[in-house]
Amino acid sequence: MIDPQAVTQQFCDLVRIDSPSLRERRVIAAIHDTLAEMGVYAEEDGAAAALGGEAGNLIARVPGVAGAPTVLINAHVDTVEPGCGIEPQVDGTRICSAGDTVLGADDKSGVTIILSALRHILDEELPHPPLEVIFTVAEEIGLHGAKVLDYEALEARMGIVLDGGRTMGVITNAAPSAYRLAWEVRGVAAHAGVCPEQGVNAIKVAAEAIAAMPLGRLDHETTANIGVIQGGEATNIVPERVVVRGETRSHDESKLEAHKDLMLGAFAEAAERAGAQVSADAARSYRSFHIAEDEPVLQYAWRASQNLGIEPRTERGGGGSDANIFNEHGIPSIIIATGPADVHTVNESVDAERMVESARWLTEILGLMAADANA
Repeated sequence: MIDPQAVTQQFCDLVRIDSPSLRERRVIAAIHDTLAEMGVYAEEDGAAAALGGEAGNLIARVPGVAGAPTVLINAHVDTVEPGCGIEPQVDGTRICSAGDTVLGADDKSGVTIILSALRHILDEELPHPPLEVIFTVAEEIGLHGAKVLDYEALEARMGIVLDGGRTMGVITNAAPSAYRLAWEVRGVAAHAGVCPEQGVNAIKVAAEAIAAMPLGRLDHETTANIGVIQGGEATNIVPERVVVRGETRSHDESKLEAHKDLMLGAFAEAAERAGAQVSADAARSYRSFHIAEDEPVLQYAWRASQNLGIEPRTERGGGGSDANIFNEHGIPSIIIATGPADVHTVNESVDAERMVESARWLTEILGLMAADANA
């Protein structure tokens, strides 16, 4: 029995611990202690030193049924801003923040679900495959914790990532590739009222470049965004410098490359017209994945959902997650729903019943894997 009140308490305890990216020490320590109470040994890897953060990824290995494939179970522990001083508000089974922070259900709902399922499995001595349970750091700023894992030390042959949406039964089996883009435009400073014609306005150059590029949802599998503009000193100075940051994502590699080149070209052309200088950087954030519907890990999730009376369906995601990195390293991984809504906003919420359903779903998936190994 997975108790909704215990799940609610576990979740609230976790979200009250501040854990912005690279400052996850306290929450990693809390999860370590919770695992220790279950008799599960866990240790941190070297991610803290590699990333310049407070804590490494926390890795626990749980023995299971002989002959069953080792399964990676994952959630990330960091949250986006504003994510400090979270005060969860509980109304029945619905949990939200006080309205001045995010709730942190992305992804502490996933952490809670893993801990709740693991506690239930161990308390009830339920059959399960060998597990590598990995709580990653620095996911929100580029999947960095997953990127620096020592994959040669892992034995997992498939993965389940608890970092999904609101609806139970939804299995995210595909996600896009992405580029992070950044530009620095250098114009010429001048007095805006005395001799503006002697200046080259870096902000104007950037504005023209941005106006020339399609943004938002470009088609059913491609998006682009400009998210940060920083520049200028005062209203009476023609601005000499501006920094712009954006991204583009697509499930189609050729579309991704084409739109990345279009965005870079828009800045180059605008700068040339104005006599400005521009430097650009395009860095691959992560690579796309697609898990076929006959892949074992997806089939187990599908069957488990049906066994619980929940209609399963696959969904192509629009964001990146640690699953992108696991798949890139040859561990076929899916993402299953954890229950939150309006993530990355102060309106974020989660229903404790959905977290309980997700924990049951995870338990059922692992039980089916163990049963097949014994068949």
